[in-house]
Amino acid sequence: MKKAVVIVGPTAVGKTDLSIRLAKKYHGEIISGDSMQVYRKLDIGTAKILPDEMQGIRHHLLDTLDVTQAHTVHDFQQEANSLIEDIYQRQHLPLIVGGTGFYINALISNLNLGGDQIAEQSHAVRERYENLAKKQGNQVLWHLLAQKDPQAANNIPVANTRRLIRALEVLDLTGSSFSKQKKLTSPYEFLVIGLNTQRKLLYQRINQRVDWMMQQGLEQEAAWLYQNAPSSQASQAIGYKEFFTYLAGDATKEQAIELVKRNSRRFAKRQLTYFRNQMTVQWYDILQNPAQIKLIEQVIQKFWEE
Repeated sequence: MKKAVVIVGPTAVGKTDLSIRLAKKYHGEIISGDSMQVYRKLDIGTAKILPDEMQGIRHHLLDTLDVTQAHTVHDFQQEANSLIEDIYQRQHLPLIVGGTGFYINALISNLNLGGDQIAEQSHAVRERYENLAKKQGNQVLWHLLAQKDPQAANNIPVANTRRLIRALEVLDLTGSSFSKQKKLTSPYEFLVIGLNTQRKLLYQRINQRVDWMMQQGLEQEAAWLYQNAPSSQASQAIGYKEFFTYLAGDATKEQAIELVKRNSRRFAKRQLTYFRNQMTVQWYDILQNPAQIKLIEQVIQKFWEE
């Protein structure tokens, strides 16, 4: 069976550096598993790797869409499967790297997300739920989902408008609950490597990353998005939406920055919960135990050669 390696973990835990090292060692190519790095001009807030940081390693699913375009988990699933096949044909190791848990899970579990019916994303259905959220709030969406699919509701935070709407769309368009979407046999065998570290250290790194993003121009990037696509899917990304209230004159810059840090920490916690509950992952802490990088390499070597 064809094989691929997946690297998951919360933000700021060292996935990018490890992926470059592994790609160089095993002739790999990297597929981004981040739901927001597909958008052009959103570089700082998405922590997108820069061209001069790639060290000659080929990267995929970066800068493929304008910020006004939608991108679904079904889109990612199809694109990633196609890329894995292409990379394999070049006799390179496919490395999927990212922190968007549902995207990664949909790929490795080969979830049946409704095919073309879901891919078409019925505008009427989506617009109805978007309007409901705007008028009555996310709590109404969550309660509606809880009535129809309690398991899905338990796994989706009330604040995550996009996933709530997505789950309700699946119900409406397929008649099947989001939590019971069928898993099909994947044509690939995946090894999932997870990175994590002590919480205090992780949160410190997240805060430092946000400070670094501010130095690099995060505020200007958020302002550009606010002016050009304030209602887009991309505008819901952490690192951007927190600035919108400030840009509208209803909060201070300092409040916006602290909100980015807080939401990033909370997202990291949700990421870890998802990976632990939904996926089979081999966990390592390469920040506090750098020697574990060698262990990861040994595990991948054995996996790749078997």
